[in-house]
Amino acid sequence: MGGLSILWSIIIGLVAGAIAGWIMKGRGFGFIINLIIGLLGSVIGGWIYGLLGFSAHSILGVLLMSVVGAVVLLFVVSLFRKPKA
Repeated sequence: MGGLSILWSIIIGLVAGAIAGWIMKGRGFGFIINLIIGLLGSVIGGWIYGLLGFSAHSILGVLLMSVVGAVVLLFVVSLFRKPKA
């Protein structure tokens, strides 16, 4: 994997985290943490797509895959967060 591919992966993961935070209003953890979750969500989205037999070949497809993974990750992580008193 070349350096430019890694850079694009990071950029797409960050954008996916921002979009996922916007979608999951009230379940996010703040902008910076949502960006980090977006990076991890990109990996999870790829895994989920692989399980379902899908593949993403365009930048928009990879972005959608990353957003799906980030939303799933935000949802799971929010289940473990302490409720506000």
